[in-house]
Amino acid sequence: MIKRHILRMKSKTVLNRVTTPVMPFVWSINPYRGCAHGCAFCYARGTHSYIGMRADDTFRTHLFVKEDAPAVLRRELSKGKWKGGSVAIGTATDPYQPLEKQQRITRGILEVLALYRIPATVTTRSPLVLRDIDLLQELNRYTRCSVNISVNTLDVNVWRAIEPESPHPKERFDTVGKLRAAGIDTGVFIAPVLPFLTDEQTVLESLLQSARKADASFISVSLLRLKPEVKTWFFAQLQNCFPDRVPLYRSLYAGTYVDERYAKSFREKLNPLLEQYGYGKTQLSAAAHDESDFLSDTRSPEQLSFAL
Repeated sequence: MIKRHILRMKSKTVLNRVTTPVMPFVWSINPYRGCAHGCAFCYARGTHSYIGMRADDTFRTHLFVKEDAPAVLRRELSKGKWKGGSVAIGTATDPYQPLEKQQRITRGILEVLALYRIPATVTTRSPLVLRDIDLLQELNRYTRCSVNISVNTLDVNVWRAIEPESPHPKERFDTVGKLRAAGIDTGVFIAPVLPFLTDEQTVLESLLQSARKADASFISVSLLRLKPEVKTWFFAQLQNCFPDRVPLYRSLYAGTYVDERYAKSFREKLNPLLEQYGYGKTQLSAAAHDESDFLSDTRSPEQLSFAL
């Protein structure tokens, strides 16, 4: 049984301006620091080092709750901090991780955004987002609102080894279908693609078939990237669960990003599949930045951004 340490923190600011020009949003909000899902590849693990903690499983066991986030956000908006543009919720950690069921910080943030009619997009792996359909629909009535559901495999062995406490992939596709039935623009983030684990054509086809069946509005795909503070932990998990893959990963990830020859080969395999399932072609973007593990343009259902 994993022992959790729930730590309360006060927020100096909640609405963060995104200065990276390639991002499809202008502002970001993260209700929590750390994530109980414990995904081995999560680039946000590095944020724990900012507060003197390690990027290992401490990220899963020491969770920070920004308990005053809705109140601080409301104060910021009342003072005119927002100058237009979309707000992305969950660019670092999952805003609907299990802690949200009791804390309701994400719901509080959505209530404030709905009050001020500010466009928003939510990225999550959790069906808990369905609890807040009422607020998503309210936002949708007055402005633009979308949800991004992240899932990168239907293989139970890979899923459980790499994402020890995230919701079942099939539950996530069910969530896409229910959100779409409720009129919410909802897409699937196939992210991150893990070389030699979730990159086979049959895996990609199964994901795209599931996305089409769920009526996903769009697809976005990104390849795994491994910043130095994350790479050590990820490689340790590979060694535990898939030791034969470790040499392959060492050859592919000399730095943060995957070898370009692999990326080119993967893109050539992916594009025909996207066209086959009606999701258009990839557009090669600049390297992904810390604000997001993937890039997408939720305004265009046929758009796919490919982050390398």
